[in-house]
Amino acid sequence: MVFMASKRDYYEVLGVSKNASDDEIKKAYRKLAVKYHPDKNPGDKEAEAKFKEINEAHDVLSDKQKRARYDQFGHAGVGGASGNPFGAGGNPFAGGAFNYNGQTFNFDFGGAGGSMFDDILGSIFGNGARRARRGADYQTSVTLTFEEAIFGTNKKVSTNSGEEIKLKIPAGIDDGMSIRLHGKGGPAPEGGTEPGDLYVKIRVKPHKHLTREGAIILSEERISMVDAALGCEIDVETVDGTVTMKVPAGTQSGTPFKLSGHGVPFRGDGDRGPHIVTIIVETPKNLSKKQKELLEEFKNSKKRGFWG
Repeated sequence: MVFMASKRDYYEVLGVSKNASDDEIKKAYRKLAVKYHPDKNPGDKEAEAKFKEINEAHDVLSDKQKRARYDQFGHAGVGGASGNPFGAGGNPFAGGAFNYNGQTFNFDFGGAGGSMFDDILGSIFGNGARRARRGADYQTSVTLTFEEAIFGTNKKVSTNSGEEIKLKIPAGIDDGMSIRLHGKGGPAPEGGTEPGDLYVKIRVKPHKHLTREGAIILSEERISMVDAALGCEIDVETVDGTVTMKVPAGTQSGTPFKLSGHGVPFRGDGDRGPHIVTIIVETPKNLSKKQKELLEEFKNSKKRGFWG
């Protein structure tokens, strides 16, 4: 069993209070970023880790929506939950390559053969020797719907040689990732020892209403000023279908609500991230005379200040 270290509070990381203004957060970040910048601390691993932590904290606290979710839900609201084995951002595929049912998944698809072991072999035998030992690496792509990326699916991909391969797409894969199929590339050259690999780039179509941040799914729901004041129930579109959510009386515009277990599955277990719904309160336009009179009456009543 692996025990993960708890993430530090982002306000503590920047040395500011929870009520700090945007300007105070910016100033604190700049001061610390200059102090711990790798250029000023060459080779200092502790400073490098600190600089990364500072940037992560600033990325959340400088964004109004991310900060609101962090204030309400902590690290879980921004995909960096303490104990999450997939690292900051809640991405279940972060941290290099992993193997799944004989398929290797990784981020590094920028060059042919982008494997750490290929680099090691190249440094020992020389790049020419490495290329002579293996066949050419091929590259193709596959496009998924938003839901297919969330829940996983099976796809057929074509190779350069014309043989179709059935590819199992695991639940939670994200746009921009690639799948490395060992030995499914070009044939081994004369005197070579193994064929090349096939790299499959993953493309995910955007959803009309939902977006994704790592293991978190995000959406917005608009309600009227009256519903926000009195409270209501709304139907929310999720990847699991429509879910009814209660909006309490007095909800302010920009307030996030968490639907647990309706986000992206984590790799390795049955848990899923949350779906966070941000409420947008709409101000009415083109009011009738009667509606204006009612609002004026409310404005002048003893309840004045309720909206403040």
